Amino acid sequence: MNDLMLLLENFLALFLESAPWLLLGLLVAAVMHELVPVSLLQRHMGSNSVSAISKAAVIGAPLPLCSCGVIPAAVGLRRSGASKPATVSFLVSTPETGVDSVSVSYALLGPLYAIVRPVAAIFSALYAGIMVKLFTREDGPATQPTPADAEVQASCHSEMAKAEAASQQVTSCCSETPAPAPAKDSCCSEPAPQTQASCCGSKEQEHSHETAAKPGKIAAMWKFASGQLLEDIAVWLLVGLALAAAIQTWVPTDFLTQWGDGLMAMLVMAFIGVPMYICATASTPIAVGFLAAGLSPGAVLVFLLAGPATNVSTMGMIMQEMGKRTLALYVFSVTSAAISLGYLLNWAVDAFGWQSLIITAGGQHLHGGTTEAIYALCAVILGALIIRIGWQKLSARLSSGQTASGSCCS
Repeated sequence: MNDLMLLLENFLALFLESAPWLLLGLLVAAVMHELVPVSLLQRHMGSNSVSAISKAAVIGAPLPLCSCGVIPAAVGLRRSGASKPATVSFLVSTPETGVDSVSVSYALLGPLYAIVRPVAAIFSALYAGIMVKLFTREDGPATQPTPADAEVQASCHSEMAKAEAASQQVTSCCSETPAPAPAKDSCCSEPAPQTQASCCGSKEQEHSHETAAKPGKIAAMWKFASGQLLEDIAVWLLVGLALAAAIQTWVPTDFLTQWGDGLMAMLVMAFIGVPMYICATASTPIAVGFLAAGLSPGAVLVFLLAGPATNVSTMGMIMQEMGKRTLALYVFSVTSAAISLGYLLNWAVDAFGWQSLIITAGGQHLHGGTTEAIYALCAVILGALIIRIGWQKLSARLSSGQTASGSCCS
């Protein structure tokens, strides 16, 4: 019973510490989501040059896309003309870091990791893109997506795709072609009344249509940050916090340190991180647990880089879109870059005395007075948003189950 209480205390402490920084990251991510169009990425990533690889790495690093969200984005870029090296560079840098993960890294791991993570992600992306450029042949962009492929591409980040699809459906302002008859797939005898679909109606209809198609920027940012983006990371964030609390509570200090600070420890972290389906933000509290258990900073960096950049879904997409050789180079580049950067971080920490820039005691700061109240308020807001997402998903699942079990016409 005492262990369970200690586990709960550790979990709440980590959640409290990360809440304000995660909210700040969500805010910045939402602003970037509205101001950085996908067309900008496609325009600068079409060639096979080192410049295109560099642009892909730099542009992808701050974007608010997790391990799930980067897959349809990368497929869309590839099929829009992006080269293999640029696509691989984008695939590495985007999930390895982001504005939200940097802020959480500062809160839980310290300022050193907040700086090292984005720099290491950009370097890893450049390295992976150049490796693909040197050892693969560019076959040109993949074929245009089928309707089924388009649905897959829009699965994780559908808000922008829905808006674009809605705008593309309006092909004519005043078409003389008669409206299609309603589909006869209903089991009810009487058809539903047909609505007026012409855009030649009153100005009030046009105004309402434009308002619905183009919501305010602030409303769009709130909807993306508190809904779509948070839903992408919430589950793994909670799992990561729970795992970090469990490591702090039950894992002996010498369990992970038995591997030492050398190659074996980093290989173990890469072995753990490569198959995991986890985003950069959610991997941060797990890294806190590893640091608290005594693992070296470099070995923890290996996990932070390899975990978000590689998972079964990403590797399957790479093999399908760019071939087995590109997949092999991708995994090798991510792993070897992470281990090399881990060694470099260990050396720098020892050589320059940067231990004070790393939080190793469970990732907890000591706050007082007003600061503590702000952290508590942010934790309440974040918790309420996560609970709302869970309730919405549960309600939707129950509603769909009731609809499937009921008859069409009672």
